[in-house]
Amino acid sequence: MTWAVFLSILAVCIVKVLMTCLPTGTVNWLIRKFEMHAKLHEEDVMISINGTQLEDKEKMQVIRAFNEAAVLEKYTIYRGYNEHVYLNPKNGGTPIVIDAKKGKYNVKIIMHKYNDHIDIVKQYKKKIVAYSVHVEPLQKHFLSAAADMA
Repeated sequence: MTWAVFLSILAVCIVKVLMTCLPTGTVNWLIRKFEMHAKLHEEDVMISINGTQLEDKEKMQVIRAFNEAAVLEKYTIYRGYNEHVYLNPKNGGTPIVIDAKKGKYNVKIIMHKYNDHIDIVKQYKKKIVAYSVHVEPLQKHFLSAAADMA
């Protein structure tokens, strides 16, 4: 009888440890699944500025800068009420449009440059997520080139 109690307590303890201490691979998968600012991969991405598609070196610079960006703030968007403010800002300049593939879904990312940050609007499925990031290389170098193309 005491062995049965001991074995049941041991089984419960093992299940508790497994549930509270997930393996690193599982934790990384969960984080990637729900992260707001996901990393881009070159083969899944098409980048355009003012209708002109970027190629090789410029495309890699944008992807590298996007992946290194630090999220500053997430904005609250109310569908049909203030989404146009983020999709078509008055003083956002020429946007960089990124069409990416995330799993089986198409994701459209629109980036608008400001003096101290970049606003990013992600459209996927039927959701819109807006947030601002700080990324020095993209703000200084590349978005000035976008203004030249406009």
